[in-house]
Amino acid sequence: MRKIVLMVVMLSSMLFASPINWEKDYKTGVAKATKLNKPILFISSRHSCKYCVILDKTTLIDPKVVYELNRNFVSIISYSDEGDYMPKELWQPGTPAIWFLDETGEPLFQPIMGAVDAKNFMMAVDIVKKEYIKRLKLKARSK
Repeated sequence: MRKIVLMVVMLSSMLFASPINWEKDYKTGVAKATKLNKPILFISSRHSCKYCVILDKTTLIDPKVVYELNRNFVSIISYSDEGDYMPKELWQPGTPAIWFLDETGEPLFQPIMGAVDAKNFMMAVDIVKKEYIKRLKLKARSK
């Protein structure tokens, strides 16, 4: 019975998912991730970029993606055409650049470049979560 209730809650939240809870800027996002001990999704984007728009209008509104990001990540998006802050270490010549970072802002992997569909994005998220948990366990053992 408990599984059924959990499933109903999850499905209803996915069906009526609100947008991704974007942090207002990079530094605020990293501070929140550090406090909550969560990995970071960081996207470098431009409003005039065809593939950025595709990513925004498809993957980043998919209910499963929104639910997962709002639940398990701190999400930050930086628009270069708005002059948003971008760490020079994360700059890429093309957009969108999708980075998965640890709670301090250090990259966990190289960025995913371009518009990726929701299915492949979720596969990447699963890999990131496993790696992040592994790193947390290693940190805990070393203390």
